[in-house]
Formats: sequence, structure tokens, C-alpha cells
Amino acid sequence: MQDRIVITGMGTVNPLGLSVRESWERVMAGISGVAPITSFDPTPLQVHIAAEVKNFDPAKSMDPKEARRRDRFEQFAIVSAREALTDSGLEVTEANAGRIGVIISSAIGGLHSLQEAILTNHTEGPRRVSPFLIPMLMANGGAGMAAIEFGIKGPCFSVASACASGADGIGTALMMLRTGMIDAALAGASESTITSTGVAAFDRVGAMSRRNDDYSMTPQPFDGNRDGRVMGEGAAVLVLEREADARKRGAKIHAELAGYGATADAFHVTAPHDKGEGGAAAIRMALSSARANPADVGYINAHGTGTALNDQSETRAVKAAFGDLAYKIPISSTKSMTGHMMGATGALEVIFCVLAIREGILPPTIHYETPDPECDLDYVPNKAREAKIALAISNAFGFGGHNAVLAVRTFV
Repeated sequence: MQDRIVITGMGTVNPLGLSVRESWERVMAGISGVAPITSFDPTPLQVHIAAEVKNFDPAKSMDPKEARRRDRFEQFAIVSAREALTDSGLEVTEANAGRIGVIISSAIGGLHSLQEAILTNHTEGPRRVSPFLIPMLMANGGAGMAAIEFGIKGPCFSVASACASGADGIGTALMMLRTGMIDAALAGASESTITSTGVAAFDRVGAMSRRNDDYSMTPQPFDGNRDGRVMGEGAAVLVLEREADARKRGAKIHAELAGYGATADAFHVTAPHDKGEGGAAAIRMALSSARANPADVGYINAHGTGTALNDQSETRAVKAAFGDLAYKIPISSTKSMTGHMMGATGALEVIFCVLAIREGILPPTIHYETPDPECDLDYVPNKAREAKIALAISNAFGFGGHNAVLAVRTFV
């Protein structure tokens, strides 16, 4: 029997808080991180709102000079990884550095740095472009900079699968641990795309909320009056280890990372399959990987973006995977509070699944008022709910038809 893979550390920076504890408290209170954009003047755009990380000062967690040479998404990754390592108590040494992996993913990479460099090149010429631009914009920058920061010398890379990037990165780390390629991993994702170009581009896809003057009720996942997603930013990182290694060093174990499933819709570049076939297949794969049955699942953290196409497709995927059991499983979208952090959201939502299991309380889907006839499951509307659960799954579905599902189990 293969050794269980366990979660011993968690760290995050996101629109709700600068730590796991702060973020969880605000999720439980149903607090939204959505507000008017402050990082640039959004007046020329049709979208003026986002879920920005607030009060973030990277110089408090890293050398100020090095912070200036790192894109915002890389700063998020390092700070989150530091919290996760501290939480785990895992010490990186010369003896074990080559046996620890860093798989911190990003769907897009350093968009802040890229946009700034393009403007600089246009207005001031190529000699004014930063020599640090390439390491600041590359999608593997979060992983690479974290490895440098903590002296980790094992496999180090980023998975890019759109909004499934974080979940796929964690799933990849799970498989590497199971095969014995590494003994521990920093796994998660980081994203920061709230720039004028990023907001304009995602708005042109036609999936963004434009409730600029009345943003207190957006996004509205699974609600009949939804009007689209809200962009978020942030990072989330886990420390993963084999059970035997964690026990040997006396580590605190939060939960077991039990299973992973991944599929492709092969359907459309942005729209999910209307019947949710790929999502359902990924759910079944994750449960098989976890050696679990559909009846074992007590909670689903949904992808739940707040667009009709996603919400309805995901609801059909859950029904296809669980049959009649789908109506008995609580589902919530924490994106109703964090916004859509692109590749990083799937990693943060695994942390919320761990805490739901450990604390015995399920996050709500806030802003839920008007049922959508096509979305008729239990979405834990508006208020957190006490519930004793042993197994939770987290769905992450991305542009290009990427589907990734992770299963988290209580550790006893």
C-alpha cells in the first residue's frame, strides 16, 4: 500500500488576507474582497472593480532590493511559501535540499512587468527596459524565485493550464511524491493580472462583471442574476510530504492530499463543455486516485466563477459524476469572496477544503439570492454552515478546456 501524502504547511496572500488564519476568518464571515481598483486608474475601461490584495508590503518579508527585482506575482509566491514553510516546520538543509521540489504555477506570469516594459520601450526606448524583465515576467518565476529564496535544489517548475494551473501543480507534486522522485514539495500557484491590459483583455472575452457602481453583490456564482466574474490576485502554497517522513520529524499534519484527476474538454478555447463531461471525468479520476466512493464526499469547493456557462456546466458535471447524490453534497464558491485569482485560485481553494474538514464548517457562497433553474444544487447560500466531513474535493476548470480536481481527506 502506497504511503499517504499529507499537507503539513499552508500559506497564502489573497484579497481577503495576508495569512491563512486571516483569510479563513473572513471567509467564515462572508466578507467580500471586491472593491474599486486602486492600483491604476481604470476610468478608460468598462470594468472598474477587482479583488486586489490589500496592504501588501513585500519589503516586510524579503530584502527590499530583491523585492524591486521581482514581479508582484513572484512576491506573492515567496511570501506564501514562507508562511507554508514556517507552518510546516520543515527546515531546508544541504542534506535535504535536493529532495524537495518547488512546483509553484502561474497561468500568465509577470503581466505587471511586461506591461510596464512595453510602455517604457515605446516612450523611452529599449535602453530603458529593465535587465530583470525576463525573470520578472516568466511564468516559472514564482517557482524559481522561491527556490532561490529558500535554497531548494530539487525539481523546480511551473505548470501552466489556465485557471487549473494551481490544482495541476499540486496534483503533479502529489504524483512526484508517490513515485519517490522527491521527499517534500512546495506546491501551489501565484497570479497577479490586475493591470489595465489584463482587465481589458479579460473583459473583451465577455465574461467580466461591470457592476462598477454597485459591486457589493458581485460576483454571484450560481445565482440567476449573475453578470460575470471579478478578477482577483494572490497566491497559495502547500507543503506536501509522505506520511512517514512527516511523522518521523514530528510534523503537524493538517490533512491528507488523497487524489488528483485531470482531463481536457477538447471543445472550445474559452467555453466549457456544455454537458460538463470533462469536469465529471476529472472528478471520477480524482476519486479513483483517492480510493474513494462518491458517497464519501461531504463537500465540494466549486470552480464557480459567476458566469452562466461555467456555473451551469459545472452543475451538470457534478450531477454526471455523483448522480442523485449530487443533491445531498454541499457546494460553495469561495470566488464569491476572493474573486477569480486565475491560476492561483485552485491552490487557495484546497486550503479552504482543508480548513473546512479540520474546523467542521463549510464556506458560504455569498451574494446568492435568485436561484437559476439550471443550477439546482445546495450552494451553501450566504452563511457558513457547520458540518462534519471526512472528504472534500476542489474543482478547477480553465480556458482551453483544462479540468483539474483534487481530493482532500481528514487525517486520523
